[in-house]
Amino acid sequence: MRKLWRAVLLAFLSLGPGTRLQAEGLPFAADPATGYALSGNDPVAYFIDHDAVPGKLAFEFRWQGAVWVFVNEGNRAAFVADPAVYAPQFSGCDPYSLAEGYATTGNALIFALFRQRLFLFYSEVNRFLFLANPDVLLAAAAQQADQLGCSLK
Repeated sequence: MRKLWRAVLLAFLSLGPGTRLQAEGLPFAADPATGYALSGNDPVAYFIDHDAVPGKLAFEFRWQGAVWVFVNEGNRAAFVADPAVYAPQFSGCDPYSLAEGYATTGNALIFALFRQRLFLFYSEVNRFLFLANPDVLLAAAAQQADQLGCSLK
């Protein structure tokens, strides 16, 4: 076990101080067990109910390599008509982390709606810090998103 930790540490140190790490994990905060985007929550429901509401398997749609589920056909139809409006920004990466120069996958239960767009956050603290200065942090996050693997393909 000690050799494993030593190998991991050496690999990390070999990256050098200027190396940027890209986001690991699945896009759009997908559940690793099911593959459903937003951990199986309906993306349209964030805007209607202001809450993470689990979707139903009967209403699904594949977009950008992820499977999205919805609470009803109306929400599915709204998403199909304009998925970029309802999908989380930065492919689900935390915008505060991006603004700081690194990428973390957001949590589908820790979110904010800002300028009628959905943002996911790694932690409650990151959400709080983002909402304290959203315009500046959003601009910084947008500059970093492509480099850190957090933009739509």
